[in-house]
Amino acid sequence: MVDKRHPLLSAEEIAGLEETRVVHQHNSNAIRQTRSLTDLLGLEDIGVHMVRIESGHDSTTFHTHHFDEEFLYIISGRGIARIGDSEQEVGPGDFMAFGKHSEPHCLNNPFEADLVYLMGGNRNEVDVCDYPELNRRQYRLNGRREYVDMAHLKFVPLR
Repeated sequence: MVDKRHPLLSAEEIAGLEETRVVHQHNSNAIRQTRSLTDLLGLEDIGVHMVRIESGHDSTTFHTHHFDEEFLYIISGRGIARIGDSEQEVGPGDFMAFGKHSEPHCLNNPFEADLVYLMGGNRNEVDVCDYPELNRRQYRLNGRREYVDMAHLKFVPLR
């Protein structure tokens, strides 16, 4: 067990951390093997995770955030990053950052080797996440998630 009072995780400690299997709530093929680094060190407002995506799996569902910002830094393996209307192969040393209201994005590993990357971002108490291909909007408030199909939303003009 890592002592939260000490702000360092060694490479050996990280390698020894047990992975947590995370399946995306809207995509059963989005399976991440995750080691949450900042949780162990007591950070609350920033999350950084070492993620491994096995061959044939996605990182998430094509999405964009309204309040959270996130980044990915590829450590090993290769993947296909889908950003907006384009797809691009990514590999070791590549860095992606998605600000508020960025183009929708996701990552897929169609290659044989595992894709390993560092993923991080802020943890706002409130976020709204759109999934354009699902026509769905998800709300997160203090750790609780709820979603609604966009067809059920009523947009009221501002006065």
